[in-house]
Amino acid sequence: MSSSKVSSFTSLCLKTIGGILVLTSLLDYLTLAIPFQFSDSQWQISFASQMVDRGIVPMVGISFIVLSYWVESIISQDSDSKGFDLRLPAFCLSLLLGVVFFVLVPLHLNNLRAISVQNLAQIDASTEEAQSLISQRYEQLKNPQNAQLITRRISDIDQALNSGKLEGQTINPQQREQLTSTKQQLEGLSQSAKNPATIDARRQEAQNKLKTETLAQKKRAKSQAVKQGLRVGISSFLLSIGYLLMGWFGLQSSNNKVAKTSNKKSSSR
Repeated sequence: MSSSKVSSFTSLCLKTIGGILVLTSLLDYLTLAIPFQFSDSQWQISFASQMVDRGIVPMVGISFIVLSYWVESIISQDSDSKGFDLRLPAFCLSLLLGVVFFVLVPLHLNNLRAISVQNLAQIDASTEEAQSLISQRYEQLKNPQNAQLITRRISDIDQALNSGKLEGQTINPQQREQLTSTKQQLEGLSQSAKNPATIDARRQEAQNKLKTETLAQKKRAKSQAVKQGLRVGISSFLLSIGYLLMGWFGLQSSNNKVAKTSNKKSSSR
């Protein structure tokens, strides 16, 4: 097989692979967008992230297509291609993708900011609800009737442990361990109920622990938003620059070739 045939076969392979990569990636983008929910910020974040993760595939496909014509030019020593030239639509697609990825940068960052604000608001709401429950729980310990109920419950557990039966059935080792643990907790509550200062101290301790957990949750939520914003934002920006440069210089090169061809034809006449 001559070098010319090998080069022609190489050019055909590059065009085929490049076209398949471009078409499959566009189909993949369309599939990712279904079902369309453009008003949903969470959907926009997910779509942008997945699109950026696959953003290099069309670039590789376009590069293969351009490379195939370079191989053809080496074979024929002529820049004019025979048949339909795939470079023009490839460069136009490159410009379009460059604009899309450029627009995704502020859009994605804005959506992340909105979702982050919502998550922080939900954390604050959950914290307020938990603080209210803590206050109610420890306030109930100050009620003498609740203290009596705790004492009665401890007495029932002692009776069950001593008799070895609970509701007429023999207590197994697992139940005995659970009853013992419950008794210890109730005894702690009973001791606290006898001393209001202890109740306030435990309530304050529980609230401080809740505040610490809330701060940790907020920190994780902010850190995750920043990481995702940097990863997707920077990647999308770099992809946009790459596509725009490839499309712009590609179209400029094509226009120059068209102009040279026209000049040759006019001079020959």
